[in-house]
Amino acid sequence: MDFRWNSPLAQIIAVGFICFCCPGMFNAINSINAGGQIDSKVGQNANVALYTCFAIFGVLGGAIHNKLGPKWTILIGGSTYVLYIGSFLAFNHTKNAAFTITAGGILGVGAGMLWTAQGAIMMAYPRENDKGKFISIFWAIFNSGAVVGSIIAFIINKDIVEPRNLEDPTYIAFMVIMAIGALITLSLAPPSTVTHDNGDHIQIQKFPSWSGELVAVLKLFLDWRMIVLIPMFMSSNWFYPYQNSTVNGFYFSLRSQSFNSIFYWLAQIGGSWAIATILDHDGVNRRTRGLWGLGIITIGFVATWVGGIFFQKGYTMASAKPSADFIRDGGAGYAGPIILYIFYGLNDAAWQTYCYWLMGALSNDVTVLSRYAGFYKGIQSAGAAIAWRINALGTVPFMTELIICFAMLVASIPGALFLALRLKDHSDDEVEEKGEYEEKDGGRVEA
Repeated sequence: MDFRWNSPLAQIIAVGFICFCCPGMFNAINSINAGGQIDSKVGQNANVALYTCFAIFGVLGGAIHNKLGPKWTILIGGSTYVLYIGSFLAFNHTKNAAFTITAGGILGVGAGMLWTAQGAIMMAYPRENDKGKFISIFWAIFNSGAVVGSIIAFIINKDIVEPRNLEDPTYIAFMVIMAIGALITLSLAPPSTVTHDNGDHIQIQKFPSWSGELVAVLKLFLDWRMIVLIPMFMSSNWFYPYQNSTVNGFYFSLRSQSFNSIFYWLAQIGGSWAIATILDHDGVNRRTRGLWGLGIITIGFVATWVGGIFFQKGYTMASAKPSADFIRDGGAGYAGPIILYIFYGLNDAAWQTYCYWLMGALSNDVTVLSRYAGFYKGIQSAGAAIAWRINALGTVPFMTELIICFAMLVASIPGALFLALRLKDHSDDEVEEKGEYEEKDGGRVEA
């Protein structure tokens, strides 16, 4: 393997550690009853603001990234995570929900920028036969952050069984880690200097103009390849409110929530690696691998969510909070629900890895893929905003919430199948036209 700092692998590992510190810690906190507060509505409404802004700036993120470059785009985005966690620390003392919700909106802007840049790097830097592997490497590092964050939360709150807010040291520790992640961004190499082991540069189109970039982004809404994937993109975060708030937040005790999250995010690492291994399998064409992958994730989520239906029959919104605890209740009342929760995490990672792999199969150009990544995160976040609002209303029955999640996933399959059947063995832009190049805006462009 090529471990030069300006190699694609080294850059993806660096972005993985940035996301380890920022989105990884966010996921750890968000999986504990949407922010670690007794009153989950604070975190739920903050998430509505977050994902609403995320939807807008996810779509616009490609244009921002293509102008500013990955370093500054990710630095600005990463900094907003620190503010968001700080708002929960402040809420512990002031009960000022408006500040937390506003911080959620600001994080939505930053997250749209960070994830667009991350997606472009992850999909464009590796060679075609390594895309699944590089996605799984990133996913493993990124989700290790959520694992570590959950361990930190568990250690600090291990003696808390009854409903209670997370302690201040938890939020402070997360803020420090997030700040470190944002600073790591300053070490990223400019795309123009990133080369494969044989000296080949990655593909970068010239930034046309702000108006030209906006037109290119808007054209994605007319691109049949993106249109057929909209249901898959929208469903890919829709289930988080149900899993994090309705299942983990409502059903389990506080210390069990953080304990559960450790295994939920560990399962994400395994889920991404498993599907990536299939998607990069040698000896069969890309179309066949795409169909195999789609078949496997379909079987996986159907089996898991059918199990979820049987579990959800055990409690309703009107039930007293079960507060199931892994120490107090032991295996009898705890083993089944935690296994289900682990499979929720595994399926999430496999689903999102497949989404990224499909997009990565359409192009090798970092500029084009930044637009795809922004479109993906924008549609994904629009779905998440709606789902978090449904969850925050507190009037939709838990079983109805589950059925909506399940139906969204099922509705995604026809579009993904339509595209998978039309995959080519090589992206249309695989062979880069030869010509003279100049450095501009942090990229290698035709002169």
